[in-house]
Parts: sequence; C-alpha cells; structure tokens
Amino acid sequence: MAFLSSRRRRARVVLEFDDAALGRLLKSLQATASTGTIGTMDLFMAQVSRLLDQSRVDWDRRTHQLSVLAYHLSESHGPRAWAAREPRNTSALVLSAWAQLERGRSRGSLEDAAGIVDSCRRAAELAPEDPTPWVVLLGLSRLERRGQPEVFSLWNEVLTRDRWNREAHLSMLRYLGREEMGSRIQVLDFVEAVRARTPANAPCAATELTAQVLQYQSVLTRGGVEALLARHHWSHASAAQALDRAAHIWARPGFFHHAAALADLNLLAYALVAAERRGEARPVFEAINGMVAAWPWSVGGDPVSEFEKARIRSGAGV
Repeated sequence: MAFLSSRRRRARVVLEFDDAALGRLLKSLQATASTGTIGTMDLFMAQVSRLLDQSRVDWDRRTHQLSVLAYHLSESHGPRAWAAREPRNTSALVLSAWAQLERGRSRGSLEDAAGIVDSCRRAAELAPEDPTPWVVLLGLSRLERRGQPEVFSLWNEVLTRDRWNREAHLSMLRYLGREEMGSRIQVLDFVEAVRARTPANAPCAATELTAQVLQYQSVLTRGGVEALLARHHWSHASAAQALDRAAHIWARPGFFHHAAALADLNLLAYALVAAERRGEARPVFEAINGMVAAWPWSVGGDPVSEFEKARIRSGAGV
C-alpha cells in the first residue's frame, strides 16, 4: 500500500482508495457519461477492459476494481450492454452481473437473479481460475438468504481460487451473523477459524476486527442505556485483543499491500476512537490522510463528518 505525504488532506469518501488507475477511470467514466456522444459505448468498453486486463493476474486487485466499478455503474446500462456485445468476455460478464447485484441491494430486490447466475456461470467456464464469478454468486446467495450448504459451497469455490479473498470473507461474516442467516456462535467460530489460518497482513486480515465493530454497532443501534454503555464493549477480552493485534502493526508503512488496505485502516481508526484509545488512533488517521471509507463511519451519520470529528478527537493533524 502506498502511504501519502504527512500533509493533512481534506477528508472525502474515496471508492478507489489508493488505486490511482481506478480513480482516473472513475473520473473518465463520469466525464464520458455526461457527453452522450455516439462513441460512448466503445469508449466505455475500451477504458474498463484496459484496466481489468492489467489486474487479471492479481485477484485481490481485480476483485476490488470490479466491486468498485459495479457499485459506481449499478444504475448504468453500460455493463449489461458490454456483456451483450462481448458474451465471451469474462470481465464484461462479471461486471454486468455484479452491477445488477449492487442495484438489487440498493433497491431491496433483484430484477433478474437467473440472469446474474447465468452470467457468472459462463464467466466461470471461460476463466476457471478466476474467483470473481464465485464472489458474485456468493453475494447473490447472501442477498437471497439461501441455505448454508449452498452458501458454503460457493465460499469454498472462492477459496479454492483465492484463499484470502477479502470480499468473500466479509460477505460470509455478515451472512453468518444473526441479522442474516446465522448466530453469534457461528460468527465466533468463523472468526476464530479465519484468525488461526490467516497471515497478519492478508487481504482478509480485518475479518476479526470487522466482527467486533459490527457487534459494537449493533449495541449502539439499540439506543437507550445500552448505547450509552457501548464503549465498554472494547474492554471485553476478545474485543481488546483483536484491537491490540491490529493497532500494533496495521499502520506501519509497507505492512499492508492489498487493494482495500485503506478501508481496513479506516476500520482500525474508528475502533480505536470508539475504545477511547485516541493516542493510538492518531498515526492511523495520519496514514489514512483523509481518504474515507463510507463504512463504518456512516453508521453515525455522514461518513465524512463522522470521520472528521473522530480525527479531531484523536488530535491527528492539529
């Protein structure tokens, strides 16, 4: 991961994090969409294809880029049109399926679940080594509240191709929560199994701390006395130990290399401030340098405002 200069930067939500090529593409797609010229579709396909071709051997980077593009283009006709014009292009098929999945998430229902499955199955046949079709199928099964045997089967397909896939780990974590199709015990078992086998700097290293933040936020959202005492969550042994492990090493320059490392640092900064460990949060905020991940900050309100309030409380950049 590339750390930026120590000069304080104005906070803003950044989808691409430190992927400069992806950031340039997002700006270009925005400009292209606003022109409405006849060659817009050809330009769209060329730009997106060029970026995804470059990350084809880096599954972590490819998963990140596809997830961001799918979210950014979820209301665009571009991904589906590209897949229709190039039905044997794996990137086009996966992006189209993922964009439809994101649209379904935002609207609360899917327009064409069978079409998403078909696109992913064709992509998997064309590129058997690529984990991203299986990541999308895992997300689809989670949205549709499918049974655990089917979901674990898809999870294993991802891990066979990309053992430390961050998107799949976080998707399974939420699926196994009691808000979806699991229980607190299943979350604990999953987190323990992941922590036991995962390198400290793997792309999915934040699974354990994510589970702790989700539990903390579930208490906050209940309101009343429980919310007032939510900070005590971080004094429990499991939460404190998870936070200790992350705080000691994550913000070190060069420790993380995965595409969503800045999202994990946002998570760490949030947890440290919530635990009132503000001095430890300061170098993490400095490493983030204003590049805000919408979650977990969005739970408290506007993510940029919440980030800035927490950064000020930590004393970073003042």
